[in-house]
Amino acid sequence: MAVQWPYYSKVNTSPNGTNGQSGNVMGKDQFLKILITQLQNQDPAAPMQDREFIAQMAQFSSLEQMMNMTKEITDLRQSLGIASGMIGKEVTWLTYDETGEVTGQNTGVVEGIVIKDGAQYAEIDGRQVAVGDIVGMRTVTEEAAP
Repeated sequence: MAVQWPYYSKVNTSPNGTNGQSGNVMGKDQFLKILITQLQNQDPAAPMQDREFIAQMAQFSSLEQMMNMTKEITDLRQSLGIASGMIGKEVTWLTYDETGEVTGQNTGVVEGIVIKDGAQYAEIDGRQVAVGDIVGMRTVTEEAAP
């Protein structure tokens, strides 16, 4: 049975580069700008209530922590420890043409892991395959001779 690695595959990210996030998603910078604008333009006769301000700051803090967790999970998923677990395993990876379109898949046994320009590559039959292109993995079992 093959083990699938869906998070490594480029086909699991959206083509517009937002990783499934719509263009309407507010980032922490936009949230902070709105909060500052709100504070600058509040009515001095009826300023924002303390609990409203605290609730908005808590939302900002939660947003920042979620973004930090997302980055840490991504880093963990791409860590060398996980990639090195592929050594000796048979993997399947996507192949592309010169325009970047998927043309098919290849299979081979991972001989080692190389880090080049901050990206990880699996060494397979003398070529370097980006870990992000790997879509499947299975343990190689040797058949007993009759």
